[in-house]
Amino acid sequence: MTTILITGAGAPGIAGTIYSVRQNPDKKPFRIISTDISENPVGRFLSDAFYVLPKPESSNYLEILKDIVRKENVDVIIPQTTREIDLLSKHKASLDCKVIVSGGENIARANDKYLIIKECEKTGVPFPKYFLVTDTKSLNDAIYSIGYPEKKVIVKPRMSNGLRGVRIITEQILTLESYLGDKPSGLEIDLTTFMKIFEGVETFPELLVTEYMPGEEYSVDVFRTPKQTVIIPRIRKSIRSGISFETVVDLQREDIIAYSQKLAESLDLNYCFGFQFKLDENDVPKILESNPRVQGTMIAAAAAGCNMIYYSIVEALNPDGTYKFDLKDKVEFKRYWGGVGIDQQKNVIIESI
Repeated sequence: MTTILITGAGAPGIAGTIYSVRQNPDKKPFRIISTDISENPVGRFLSDAFYVLPKPESSNYLEILKDIVRKENVDVIIPQTTREIDLLSKHKASLDCKVIVSGGENIARANDKYLIIKECEKTGVPFPKYFLVTDTKSLNDAIYSIGYPEKKVIVKPRMSNGLRGVRIITEQILTLESYLGDKPSGLEIDLTTFMKIFEGVETFPELLVTEYMPGEEYSVDVFRTPKQTVIIPRIRKSIRSGISFETVVDLQREDIIAYSQKLAESLDLNYCFGFQFKLDENDVPKILESNPRVQGTMIAAAAAGCNMIYYSIVEALNPDGTYKFDLKDKVEFKRYWGGVGIDQQKNVIIESI
């Protein structure tokens, strides 16, 4: 039986990733090993075996991972976290198994929010107005150059994932209607309060300042091999903590499909990965970031007719295949709160996912 190791067992999309592997269209059985830096992530209880790994930045991370691969006869590793893919992309040749990750240089470019914009400049993919800043003066100047206070402005770290470090700089006054009716996101902040974060900071982080785009946000799931590329854009109708809770496949956005194709080829990304776009005030999709790994809601692509995670395993084990997919438009995926109940011996007694 083929053994799959999935990292990031505590990632929000772990249940969807494991479902994609187990409920594959070929009904092929798999043994699933999961890993995480915490001891009791939910993925532990959905897997056949589980191991705790140190943080990817730890000096012994690779050696411990290699030991697990040898002990469990792992055939394929599916990395789920941004922190791991850079390291694994550089050292995948030293692992005694296949790793579903692109080459090291390609991953480094795709993980960098500034370099992704430069890639868009090179390939003709729309991108927001932006500034890369390295001190408080250039940060303040960039925010005003983009149109603050009349316009909202986005500030985010050059290197981050999810919503970590993202802030919307705004002077818009909170109305009674929004106060009573909207759930707080924690993203909006006024400029004076935001600038206080950097008072007395010795090492200023590299930050990307961009225009705020008010339109709908799209996640794009991509499956790419040397012989074919499948691209599935989906509207992120509801987002919580950076995760899609309601998403709708939109195969009619040929512009987003074309832009994703250009970036996938320019970055030379392989297996399954994704991009995020947001529509500006003129309905033009502009790049937000790249996710050169399994995306948190990539299970939606399987619902739309392309189980990208499973076929990445197939491609890793038997390269250069050609696959047929019957894609379905307007497929919706709705996430809901679920969980597992476990006893003192860590046995699952209730499962609701």
